[in-house]
Amino acid sequence: MKRQLWKSAVGYGAALAFGALALALLDYQRFTRTHFGDFATFLVGAGFLTLGIYIGMRVVTTPATVAFDGNPRAQASLGISPRELAVLAEIAAGRSNKEIARQLNVSPNTVKTHVARLFEKLGAKRRTDAIAKARELGIVR
Repeated sequence: MKRQLWKSAVGYGAALAFGALALALLDYQRFTRTHFGDFATFLVGAGFLTLGIYIGMRVVTTPATVAFDGNPRAQASLGISPRELAVLAEIAAGRSNKEIARQLNVSPNTVKTHVARLFEKLGAKRRTDAIAKARELGIVR
């Protein structure tokens, strides 16, 4: 008895769903006949939107980033030590000698010594020259 009740409930539900679908289809057909221009404009706009997004995704892609290695050959040829390289990176970040000393846990005089050696090795007179030459050689970003 329960099984037959379940079957009839599913049957009535399917019939109601089919009827609702038929009414919606009739309403949709009436809507498209009375508002054909609006419907066509919507379809054209949706098509152009999709095409624009597709072309935008194809054209405006970010290039694959190349891994930065710091040009170890240039570092070796100039004789830049790892600590001097760390100081150079901090200089490129725009930090002062005191800030670099705090960051690397060394004294400000040690930072001054590293900066002076970097100037000699890079042939620079100022911090900006040292950064420009290091970026040109690919030692820092």
